[in-house]
Amino acid sequence: MIRAQGLVKKFGDFTAVDNIAFDVAKGEIFAFLGPNGAGKTTTIKMLTTLLTPSSGSIELDGLDPVTHQTAARRQFGIVFQDPSVDDELTAYENMDFHGVLYSVPRKLRQERIERLLKMFELWDRRQDPVKQFSGGMRRRLEIARSLLHTPKIIFLDEPTLGLDPQTRNQLWTHVKKLNQEEQVTVFLTTHYMEEAERIAHRIAIIDHGKIIAQGTPEELKTQTATDSLEQAFLALTGNTIREEEASGLDQMRSMSRAFGRRKQR
Repeated sequence: MIRAQGLVKKFGDFTAVDNIAFDVAKGEIFAFLGPNGAGKTTTIKMLTTLLTPSSGSIELDGLDPVTHQTAARRQFGIVFQDPSVDDELTAYENMDFHGVLYSVPRKLRQERIERLLKMFELWDRRQDPVKQFSGGMRRRLEIARSLLHTPKIIFLDEPTLGLDPQTRNQLWTHVKKLNQEEQVTVFLTTHYMEEAERIAHRIAIIDHGKIIAQGTPEELKTQTATDSLEQAFLALTGNTIREEEASGLDQMRSMSRAFGRRKQR
């Protein structure tokens, strides 16, 4: 469903992503992990059409997102680190507007909105303005919205950042259910290692722009002779605190705005 081969991204003399390769199968939950500055954000931007690779190739369900941007975008949904729902609209209006942007027929749009809001336990709050929602409810709405146009892939970039443990657990329960029921392929990043260990079928760890390990959580623990994914991660990447990737927070904010503008064209 997702394939990257020899993927490179350079910014001047700096190589942010250095000749990486990975495959994600249909219906797989794939975690892409790494320290700050490792290349995660840059890779996601290339996968979601917001950056052009310097070299190498990408396929999303057989489509090249560089040469077939519009078609590729219809294959995926994305949830950014920063909130992207409209606080002044209701939950239903946020969903409906997204469906209109993706040209989802009205009857199907109504059916999908009801199904997804019920799945993410927001149907009873569908007429409430989003500004009244908690952080966890907003996250659930963003994920529900990203699935409205029936994408084959969903990208989740730090979706549980700042959420309490109960809300994080509930959100991943919904994602796993969706993955099982609709066979949606999930590509996620997180700094919560226990989440990745619990939910991901396979994991790739990137550091200094290179993928340094791939496998199931058990395979990574065996490879590093450790008892947890967090220990394996530290064994592979070290204990040094990293700087954010090329002002990563600003990049993600600009990515969210740019993606929103492109959907409206």
